[in-house]
Amino acid sequence: MDEEYDVIVLGTGLTECILSGIMSVNGKKVLHMDRNSYYGGESASITPLADLYKRFNLHGSPPESMGKGRDWNVDLIPKFLMANGQLVSMLLITDVTRYLEFKVIEGSFVFKKNAIYKVPSTESEALASSLMGLFEKRRFRKLLIYVANFDLNDPKTHEGLDPQTATMKDVYDKFSLGQDVQDFTGHALALYRTDEYLNMPCIEAINRIKLYSESLAKYGKSPYLYPLYGLGELPQGFARLSAIYGGTYMLNKPIEEIVMENGKVVGVKSEGEVARCKQLICDPSYMMDKVKKVGQVIRVLCLLNHPIKNTSDANSCQIIIPQNQVNRKNDIYVCMISSAHCVAAQGKYVAIVSTMVETSDPEGEIKPALDLLQPVEQKFVSISDLFEPVDLGTESQIFISRSYDATTHFETTCDDIKDIFKRMTGKDFDFGEIQRRKDDFSDKTCE
Repeated sequence: MDEEYDVIVLGTGLTECILSGIMSVNGKKVLHMDRNSYYGGESASITPLADLYKRFNLHGSPPESMGKGRDWNVDLIPKFLMANGQLVSMLLITDVTRYLEFKVIEGSFVFKKNAIYKVPSTESEALASSLMGLFEKRRFRKLLIYVANFDLNDPKTHEGLDPQTATMKDVYDKFSLGQDVQDFTGHALALYRTDEYLNMPCIEAINRIKLYSESLAKYGKSPYLYPLYGLGELPQGFARLSAIYGGTYMLNKPIEEIVMENGKVVGVKSEGEVARCKQLICDPSYMMDKVKKVGQVIRVLCLLNHPIKNTSDANSCQIIIPQNQVNRKNDIYVCMISSAHCVAAQGKYVAIVSTMVETSDPEGEIKPALDLLQPVEQKFVSISDLFEPVDLGTESQIFISRSYDATTHFETTCDDIKDIFKRMTGKDFDFGEIQRRKDDFSDKTCE
């Protein structure tokens, strides 16, 4: 403990573990501590099932009908990986994929007028979809072709729209797309949580739809991947990466004090000893006086003995309920996984509903999603505060991550990681640079 480190990391949530791994690859001396005895922090996977019951203060043990307790690995914060997204790039470039095995999520669905429809994201699916009428199908197909051909550096592909000033509303108007098509395009393909994007420059939305289509093209069933044995495997994979590059890990370490001098972090005190550092990364729970609450998320974990109706008996899927369909400001997300992913007993399913809290009756807000899952064998309800740092951390050199939002993908988490990296180093996150440092390290260890 009584040593000098470049970076100390507190908490083993996914954001913290990825940054710890990246800093270690970048040649920094890293000490990583967690007050918990397990990896993952807020984003842990809980096993056995009895521990989940205890965590939510449910009396008694899980019934025998739930199968073996050790067969369950239940994520507290459910998310999928976009097959062509930033987190997969981080996993591939750092070789963390060697510790993990992934399965493709079988389907992506959207909710419209109290029914579930498969999200059409290719030209042929658009023409076959029962989500739209014949003329809307053709117009939507034209939008998909426009997005696929779109090249920021080639004005011919912009078809008269300036991508920096034209809004996504202008794009929808150009193709004469109605409210329902706008809903599933913006929320199920571009994965926006609210409708604020409609009045923003269209370039980001176009890139998001491209990401969805490219991710879908990789495996065909859906654009999403999920690791066997749960998301708790991800932080552990990056922890191994950090250890390979010299990072030191300590679980079960009580954090007594973050030591400051002249408004700047100089170390962390644990069990009477001080480890000194130049920079500190932590999740909000370690520095509550330096974060502000920006909302709440409700998550309901539901254990089922059946797949979700009208999903072609998929053993895994995502369903997005766009806010306009249920008179809300924020979307509701459902993601479901099963024994096929080694997270539930044979024949069992885990469905998780999440959304931003908007009223004093959070459970009432997610009723449309819970109705889709009936009958539910057991449910676990959590309402979490969302925090973000009050400053950039450049003066104190304390860099605090954001709480995990209600979305069912990791793109927002990766944006936070890249943002913290830039604030810490003054440089943009560069996948190529990480690859070069990794190759240099491999060359040295082979000599």
